[in-house]
Amino acid sequence: MRVTRNGQLLQLTWMPRLFPVNCYIVEEESDLTLIDAGMPFSLEGILRTAESLRKPLARIVLTHAHDDHVGAVDALKKRLPQVKLYISERDAALLRGDRSLRSGEPETPIRGAVPKNVTSIPDHLISDGDEIGSLTAVSTPGHTPGSMSFFDRRNGAVIAGDALQTFRSVAVTGVVVPLFPFPAMATWNKEAALQSAVTIEKLNPTLLAVGHGNLLKQPAERLRAAIAKAEQQISKEKRGMNHVAKSGPGPR
Repeated sequence: MRVTRNGQLLQLTWMPRLFPVNCYIVEEESDLTLIDAGMPFSLEGILRTAESLRKPLARIVLTHAHDDHVGAVDALKKRLPQVKLYISERDAALLRGDRSLRSGEPETPIRGAVPKNVTSIPDHLISDGDEIGSLTAVSTPGHTPGSMSFFDRRNGAVIAGDALQTFRSVAVTGVVVPLFPFPAMATWNKEAALQSAVTIEKLNPTLLAVGHGNLLKQPAERLRAAIAKAEQQISKEKRGMNHVAKSGPGPR
């Protein structure tokens, strides 16, 4: 496990060269917030890092409910039953293994490894604008219907889960990055993901922290480039669909 610190944010990374999986510890004045819970084997590294900070781990906040972000949740809750679990109301359903879509949602299938055996029940269901310690919750659907990002009001850092990736390339989720296409393959809705990336860009983050890839300081320029590429891809796909619709069915 690799630990990278930037001010009050610690990035914990497993398999950094091949398939980086990140979770984050946000240091508050008197306690700690864990954002995402990695894989099942992430448990001991999370606990050791928290212990080294000599502050109690008070809460686990999930950006979304995919296996590589919730893997150690049950074990953490078993070891530290006083820790409170937070997730969006929408992705609480995914945490229970429910992939069904809701009325009004784009009818694209929910993708990725949705948990099947998580037994932990969220203590708090979070919505856009909720404050959790120094963090403000920001609704950023796209990768999943209930994906959330978190804006640190003290320093302008944004912890964005899989709304974007920085491994191999800075990309909006849904845009395939050669040699690391997995976030794109697990994305529910590309258009929602694009709008969420715009939401993050408008926060003018000083630091971008994602689920897969290194921390990105002063990310504005690369964020705008990633958004432009996603816009181009979606526009191209729409033109292709329109062409198919206009040309009608082929000969029988």
